[in-house]
Amino acid sequence: MQLYAHPFSSYCQKVLIALYENATPFEWRQLGPEATEVAAQFAALWPLRRMPLLVDRGRTVAESSIIVEYLDLEHPGPVRFLPAAARDALEVRMLDRFFDQYVMTPMQRIVFDALRPPANRDPHGVADAHALLETAYDWLEPTLAGREWAAGATFGLADCAAAPALFYADWVHEIGPTRPTLRAYRSRLLARASFARAVDEARPYRAGFPLGAPDRD
Repeated sequence: MQLYAHPFSSYCQKVLIALYENATPFEWRQLGPEATEVAAQFAALWPLRRMPLLVDRGRTVAESSIIVEYLDLEHPGPVRFLPAAARDALEVRMLDRFFDQYVMTPMQRIVFDALRPPANRDPHGVADAHALLETAYDWLEPTLAGREWAAGATFGLADCAAAPALFYADWVHEIGPTRPTLRAYRSRLLARASFARAVDEARPYRAGFPLGAPDRD
């Protein structure tokens, strides 16, 4: 398999966690400003050019959640990312969507705004994004109470989404000491070997974080 991705990208890290959890072999096709040939291949395979993209036996698989589910089906390992029971799987998928839409998306909105020229920035949109993160944190704090992982006792798809989402979101809108359950969950994710590896591989690119990467992680 080939993975078109960049190690500092949150959505790419989501897929990397799944690959590393089961030691699934793959070939890096790292995207970046200097990788023009790889970028051309990527654009030919997926004209929308949104990372990550998996290529497996001639099949292209886009969108991080779909890639993780594809790995669960086509390259299963000891860690299964969705429960076999359909109703339990719905809970995992809902939490996966929650972390992508209500944590990852507002976090990225804040980051992307900081990358714009000052004249083109959107302070109202950034304020809305901060408010959405506050609401998301407030919902997660009681929801995660008593759980080791997002959906319960088993690590899965929702945790693959949560790890990079909460990792970067805390950089732009700190979770804070008033949410000890959410902070402890983020710490458990950072201690998970698969995500720790993804975080370490992304360290060389932290200087490019427009709001300044904190030293605490």
